[in-house]
Amino acid sequence: MQRYRILLADDHAVVRAGISNALKELPELEIVGEVSDGRAVWAALAETRPDALLIDVVMPNFEPLLAIKRIRELYPALKILIISAHDDDIYVQGLLATGVDGYHLKDQPLSDLRLAVQQVLAGRRWISHVLLDRLLPRPGAARPPLLTLRQRELLALLQQGYDNQTIALRLGLSIKTVENHLTRLYRQLNVQSRLEAVRYAQQHAAELALAEWTASAAPGRAEPFDDHQRIRILLVDDNARYRRQLQRMVGKITPQAVIYEAETTRAALLLLDELPLQLALVDVVLGDEDGIRCTQLIKARAPRMRVVLMSAYPDREFRQRGLAAGASAFLDKKDVDVATLRQVLVDIM
Repeated sequence: MQRYRILLADDHAVVRAGISNALKELPELEIVGEVSDGRAVWAALAETRPDALLIDVVMPNFEPLLAIKRIRELYPALKILIISAHDDDIYVQGLLATGVDGYHLKDQPLSDLRLAVQQVLAGRRWISHVLLDRLLPRPGAARPPLLTLRQRELLALLQQGYDNQTIALRLGLSIKTVENHLTRLYRQLNVQSRLEAVRYAQQHAAELALAEWTASAAPGRAEPFDDHQRIRILLVDDNARYRRQLQRMVGKITPQAVIYEAETTRAALLLLDELPLQLALVDVVLGDEDGIRCTQLIKARAPRMRVVLMSAYPDREFRQRGLAAGASAFLDKKDVDVATLRQVLVDIM
């Protein structure tokens, strides 16, 4: 059996451990090194001479496009699989253009990660299926404008009649940031005003894939958790796409819920100081520190608050540490759906 040497590069130790544990099921793989910043990537490539590099390109001392191009020049036979939380179309296309062998999203199931590694090592290209749906046009169909997830979200909110201040509050952004986003959106759609943007969205809703943003607002989609119970929930995850996914699921379970978002531990704690929150859904991987530490800080500041930890790379040790930190439950992200989340809410609230 041929054995392949793998180098892991990610600035989050918890992610590296999760990937490493997931790949243990593939006996033909040998992980020959783990690094956490750009300088260490170069040194490890020269020292270990791996067959494949599994890398999250967002890390200290690493300029993604230039660095990947240079790695490709120096190691033309090296298989490069990007493993990232970023799913912005422009960002993904830029990295694919550097000649990488695959692009895998972190919030996809572990079985997909193992398949991605196997496909890349076999000489095939891998792109997570949720990206393929957007990046590849249907045969015979005109290609829609290449909008980011944030732009589609803004367009959906414009359709619902929200003004800039309301949009800013819903997205946790400043009004100036919303205005800048809208200016770029109008330019992308080749329109001059909010009214023209809404008209364009109505005419091209299917091509722009706006249904996912408006479906969660439709009444009667699922039995509510409790029509009279107004739960205040905090979503703590540095992946905006996954926060929106959680928002839609929570909205189907309990439409009366008030949902707040935070990308970092600091932002979460600031909200906790200002608001009477009851439940937090926290990703294990969170900015420069893991969600387990975030859980400890939340419980220290609000002992009665319930915390549910989630991870795309579930591991027994993480589960034990998370529960020891005060989490009420620990969920594998691939298992999180409306039914599972509803049961969790029923059990812990």
